[in-house]
Amino acid sequence: MRPDSSRPGKKPRKVSAESLERAALHYLERFASSAANLRRVLMRRVVRSAEAHGTNPTDGAALVDALVARYQQSGLLDDATYARLRAESLHRQGASRRLTRAKLAAKGVDTEVIDLALTALAETAPEPDLAAACNYARRRRLGPWRRSKRAEHRDRDLAALGRQGFGYEVARKVVDAPDRDALEREVGGRLEN
Repeated sequence: MRPDSSRPGKKPRKVSAESLERAALHYLERFASSAANLRRVLMRRVVRSAEAHGTNPTDGAALVDALVARYQQSGLLDDATYARLRAESLHRQGASRRLTRAKLAAKGVDTEVIDLALTALAETAPEPDLAAACNYARRRRLGPWRRSKRAEHRDRDLAALGRQGFGYEVARKVVDAPDRDALEREVGGRLEN
């Protein structure tokens, strides 16, 4: 964190177009972001500055909106690309389509853009939720990846997959699969490592 805004007793700096641009570029160097998420990050800075200096936050909001619009025009911020890449990443980690949709929506991505990203994800695998459930089960050693006492942990494994947003049928297919090879055949290839 920056020492000027995180220490008690220190006032944050007054925002300007230049300081907001530096903050935005610094944030985008470290994190991929949607336009709405970057706007939210920059507005927190604007509000803190307005409270500390007694300025009007709408002036800062206009600067933030102009900056985000300029970044979108230049291609630095592209919600469609962000959503597609984030959906692929979450899929590899074992997130269900339902959880992926929720995480993208929380970052401010429009519903239509989320639908396009999930459609693109569905084109990579015949059953993307089953493949993601297998990735999650492999990472957490559930179902056929469990070394011992599979039957005793069946309900617990089903619950873990349910908390990840997978439906009962998908969770049951993974947990009750006789072995990993059977799942790989059903998913249609080699699972992610």
